[in-house]
Amino acid sequence: MLFPLLATAVVARDCVAADNAAPTVTVGSKAFTESVVLGEVLAGLARDSGVRVNHRAELGGSQVLFGALKAGEIDIYPDYTGTIAKELLGGEGGKSDDAIRARLAEQGVVMSRPVGFNNTYVIGMLESRAAELGIETISDLADHPELHLGFSDEFMERSDGWAGLRARYELPHRRVRGMDHNLAYRGLASGSLDAIDLYSTDPEIESYDIRALADDRRFFPVYDAVILYRADLEERAPKFVESFARLVGAIDAPAMIAMNLRARVDRLPEPQVAAAFLKDSFGISSEVQVKSKWRRRLARLARNTREHLLLVAVSLSAAVLFSVPLGVLAYRRPRLAKPILGVVGVIQTLPSLALLVFMIPLLGLGAEPAIVALFLYSLLPIVRNTYSGLTQIPGPLREAAEVLGLPPRTRLWKIELPLASPSILAGVKTAAVINIGAATLGALIGAGGYGQPILTGIRLADTSLILQGAIPAAVMALAAQALFGWAERWLVPAGLRIEPAS
Repeated sequence: MLFPLLATAVVARDCVAADNAAPTVTVGSKAFTESVVLGEVLAGLARDSGVRVNHRAELGGSQVLFGALKAGEIDIYPDYTGTIAKELLGGEGGKSDDAIRARLAEQGVVMSRPVGFNNTYVIGMLESRAAELGIETISDLADHPELHLGFSDEFMERSDGWAGLRARYELPHRRVRGMDHNLAYRGLASGSLDAIDLYSTDPEIESYDIRALADDRRFFPVYDAVILYRADLEERAPKFVESFARLVGAIDAPAMIAMNLRARVDRLPEPQVAAAFLKDSFGISSEVQVKSKWRRRLARLARNTREHLLLVAVSLSAAVLFSVPLGVLAYRRPRLAKPILGVVGVIQTLPSLALLVFMIPLLGLGAEPAIVALFLYSLLPIVRNTYSGLTQIPGPLREAAEVLGLPPRTRLWKIELPLASPSILAGVKTAAVINIGAATLGALIGAGGYGQPILTGIRLADTSLILQGAIPAAVMALAAQALFGWAERWLVPAGLRIEPAS
């Protein structure tokens, strides 16, 4: 009797050890549906090969993903040859896939063979509007400078985007807006935009009845879908590398459009779409748990609230501990006041998304870079209000404290800080509200929070999802103001809280 029990224990121990020894792979994907679907396909292949997998979805644009890949924050993600050559390698990658592959290898990155479809950029107009104006090619746009153009933010900045397109086709347009890619379709449908950039595999091309204008001067390069992964993955997870190699040539344009259609139009969760593809193409069956709508919403709300509170509470607490002494220093050392206020003012003007991207090589993805960014954005209101509150203390009160012979530290703690407390608390309250709103951008680098449903809702054109992030964020901001109103009763001397009689 004892022997079977011992044998069972040994087997169980070996199974646990084998499971613990299984490598963990982190898959990344960009903030648009096709990339998320391909990321789920990779995650499904990883699980099938015995690898533990974590999919960090909707991480922003190409630079964010590529930086995370080189930093080791993710191991693999889908991208496109044109993007890699023009955007990631700065046009130095060469024209052939082999040349691009060689340049990537220098950075410890491997590029797979194309998976089967070319998702090139397209300039599109509503069929009715294009027919009315007789526009069939991008060159034809030059004859209509009055048209309103709307391009994705990434397209506006890329070397293979608007600047290069305008130069190649000598386009005279000045009414050009930068916006989220998914919102551009709404602008096109409403008539506020005449032409937008889109991807050739977007299902909206058919559903919105969009005419894809011919690239008659061949500006856009080929955007073959490929898989980028870290070179060390071949040693850490060789079975997984063998598994996703099956994707080469396995997904043609109609197949990708169909998957995008199911995710964006039919509103099926990306894991379900990916699981159906894996089963049909490779016979891989994977269980996808689908919770009821309300259970999903409650679970998402609880998770997002927890993540958002973490981002705001940690960054704000650190900012208070750092900013109040900094404001006191500016007050005590007048020569340092302008430099201190100038530096924190400049920090406040830094674009938040750029700051987040800059921190990825230093802190990686997730909550840490978001917390540091929020900490930096909290400095100005707290430092400035601390300094203003101390400098605005009436002269007679300061003189009275000096006449009493109180030492500087005692004057600060017993008289000056209490008198400045309303101003300091107002700065902390302002910083808290700013943090709650700015923390939604953390979703772009995998920090979660209320920004995640907002980001997903924009991508899927789902207003209910956007509200699931926007409304709780607004409620949290109101709750923060109420909390600081309550805290004022304890932190501000009673005499300073007396309101004048009406």
